Amino acid sequence: MCTVTYIPQAQEGYILSSNRDENAARSPRNLTFEEAGRQRLLFPRDTAAGGTWIALSDANRVVCLLNGAFEKHRHEPPYKRSRGIMVLDFFGFPSAEAFARNYDFEGMEPFTMVIVDAGQLSELRWDEKDVHFRLLDPQGYHIWSSTTLYPPPIQEKRNRWFAEWLEEREDFSLEAIQQFHFTGGDGDPYNDFIMDREGRVQTVSITNVVKTQEEFRMIYHDLLREQVTARQLGLRQAVP
Repeated sequence: MCTVTYIPQAQEGYILSSNRDENAARSPRNLTFEEAGRQRLLFPRDTAAGGTWIALSDANRVVCLLNGAFEKHRHEPPYKRSRGIMVLDFFGFPSAEAFARNYDFEGMEPFTMVIVDAGQLSELRWDEKDVHFRLLDPQGYHIWSSTTLYPPPIQEKRNRWFAEWLEEREDFSLEAIQQFHFTGGDGDPYNDFIMDREGRVQTVSITNVVKTQEEFRMIYHDLLREQVTARQLGLRQAVP
């Protein structure tokens, strides 16, 4: 939930990658297929609340969640609904704009959502008072870091790592992106892309979503069990 990158690919494809920093007890073992109305979903299911931090559907839609909005907030449960369940709720709305406009966010803990909906890239933030929704360039290169774990100076440092990695780079293959998500950083275990804060919070998994014209592929690296699971989900129709 805590480090996310978006890298465009040829023919309007993209790779969305998420390093999840969490308590190890909440790390799932497998990927789940689920029917939601007329859509088929694929996601890793959180073992605590039953939701997820990253999910996709055969209707060409992807959602990825990070904790926190613009700045670190005070954690004051109980909250109305799990943010991971909210990710699954998204697929009941016809568009990202409709979700941002009509979902009842009152009583939800702050979050950031990265959404790719039929090729439209957007970002939604909830700060406990207001919804902040904006469209982003789907041909651009983007990075997000969770505000609950990474204060502004650390986020700026991570943005620099990303910019330096992008500089004069020609290889944006899945393998190159995976290597960046495994090795990004400067040797600081508290703030590297693979982080470990004395076992209380650590990077438990890396998930890649690879979008092509015909299908999605989700690759789930379970770092705790040193296992890799990959599943494919075809789109209802080829997307140009």
